[in-house]
Amino acid sequence: MSPVPGVSREVASAGVADASSGAGDASVDAADASAAAAHAPAAAARTSVGVGGVAAAAGGANTFVGVEGVAAAAGAAYPSVGVEGEAAAAGAAYPSVGVKGEAAPAGAAHATVEAPDVDGEATPAAAVPGNPVDVAGGVPVGRPKPLHDPDPYSTPPYGQPGPWAPAPPVQLPATPPAHGTPSPAPPAAVQAPVAPSGHPVHGAPGPTPGEPTPVVPSPAAPPASPWQNYDPWAATAAPLHQTGAAVASREQRRKRGIRVLVLGAVVLALVSGGIGGAVGVYLERTGGVTDVELPQAGQESKGRAADSVAGIAARALPSVVTLHVKGSAGEGTGTGFVLDGLGHILTNNHVVEPAGSSGEISVTFSGGETAKATVVGHDSGYDLAVVKVSGVGGLKPMPLGNSDNVQVGDPVVAIGAPFDLANTVTSGIISAKERPITAGGEKGDGSDVSYVDALQTDAPINPGNSGGPLLDSKARVVGINSAIRSADSSSDQSHQAGSIGLGFAIPVNQAKRVAEELINTGRATHPVIGVTLDMNYTGDGARVGAKSNDGGSPLTRGGPGDRAGIRAGDVITEVDGQRIHSGEELIVKIRAHRPGDRLALTVERDGKEKAITLVLGSASGD
Repeated sequence: MSPVPGVSREVASAGVADASSGAGDASVDAADASAAAAHAPAAAARTSVGVGGVAAAAGGANTFVGVEGVAAAAGAAYPSVGVEGEAAAAGAAYPSVGVKGEAAPAGAAHATVEAPDVDGEATPAAAVPGNPVDVAGGVPVGRPKPLHDPDPYSTPPYGQPGPWAPAPPVQLPATPPAHGTPSPAPPAAVQAPVAPSGHPVHGAPGPTPGEPTPVVPSPAAPPASPWQNYDPWAATAAPLHQTGAAVASREQRRKRGIRVLVLGAVVLALVSGGIGGAVGVYLERTGGVTDVELPQAGQESKGRAADSVAGIAARALPSVVTLHVKGSAGEGTGTGFVLDGLGHILTNNHVVEPAGSSGEISVTFSGGETAKATVVGHDSGYDLAVVKVSGVGGLKPMPLGNSDNVQVGDPVVAIGAPFDLANTVTSGIISAKERPITAGGEKGDGSDVSYVDALQTDAPINPGNSGGPLLDSKARVVGINSAIRSADSSSDQSHQAGSIGLGFAIPVNQAKRVAEELINTGRATHPVIGVTLDMNYTGDGARVGAKSNDGGSPLTRGGPGDRAGIRAGDVITEVDGQRIHSGEELIVKIRAHRPGDRLALTVERDGKEKAITLVLGSASGD
């Protein structure tokens, strides 16, 4: 840059005669600039001296002295001194002094002092060494006037404010290299010879081509703030993104790519698992897109244990038949079973009773074959009847058991046609034995009443089961299903009531005797004691009536009771040691025996008990 107007002289080298290295303040007269320059310090470079001024101190670089001004202190860089002003303090950078002002404090950077713009007393703060300055305007000559006042804060590093100094783009510092990574060394710079002050020597010869360039070490710079070394236009160590971040290296990009792939794989697995689970649930609930095929057990042996319900039913069903009866008195359905190979079938009397003497009876076997049947004999007192089919071969008789061997709790199986549902099998146990029941009595004269010392079972028995077999665990007949107790308290099946678990069967021992008599003679015999009972007696036991039904004696002359000494009015309380409570019970107990059996009776007479033994007589049934 050129010095301000005035007499100036540049020192060519440090070898000027009479020059004193390190001289402080040297003065020269304005009339002889050359002589004054000879006495200037040898290290001064670009020293400018005003009219009547004093030479710059040694080490001053680009020192400017105003009119009658005093030289700037040693080491001052670009000091400016106003009219009659004193030199700026040493080390000041761009100090400015007002009218008759004093030097700015040492170290002040771009210090500015308010001063009038008249008489040239103040150096404008915007003045730049080597440029003409418009004293009145305070603006370098040839440049436009700033649009605003000078920056009072002298914000580094942009210098004088003005429209010609736009702000640089914002850049973030580059990412420092990883720990342990050596930083690339900056390229060696070729430096020109410098003076002791650190500035290049003006006019010094440059390096000769082909010869190594000497490198002069620079003196250590004093510590400075980060802003003094910041250059917004300097090249960065690595390319910058728009955000200012450094471009990732190849290794960083590779690692980032691996992370992205791993993350993508995890996300894909989660999404795939969710979709697969949803599809699986949908297919499980809807059965998928194919036809539904349910699991099923394979073929197994059809054989069953002989004492199981299935085993008992398999052996008994071929011997069980269903009877359909029609007659003038009505129609009905019942069950029976085969007694022998001759075609005799045993059933209940109330099953065949509707047929009368001119009705029709049809027998259907378990295999579906049907045949006509006729009545061989029947007895209402026992509620038993025998029918016979003809012209049917291959009949399988049902084996008979012994009802006296049956115990309470023994398992039993009932087979019949409840509500005309043929071959129905139910099972249960023997609930009780010797249960005295009466059934029938629709005629009102008592001739159709049956007295049964029955087996009680909880096996379901319904209308249509009448006459069917009650089997033990060996598929043998122990009873003939005859009556039920329903919820309407009716004891017969004419009311079509359902089972409540109270079924009654005629013991097979009694049924066998009656069936044999019906087949052989067409009639059954009843055991009797030859007395007439008072059925209206409400006391405990069975009382002998005062007279017979025809008004005669209640005792049959010469009968079993008359011979045993029974009298009218006697109360029979026990039969074979078992207590009885009514006349019906006495009849049931007697009919459980055969004619000719001996009975032991307990009789109460005039408040005293008397034991009587008698032999049962016989009477013909209907």
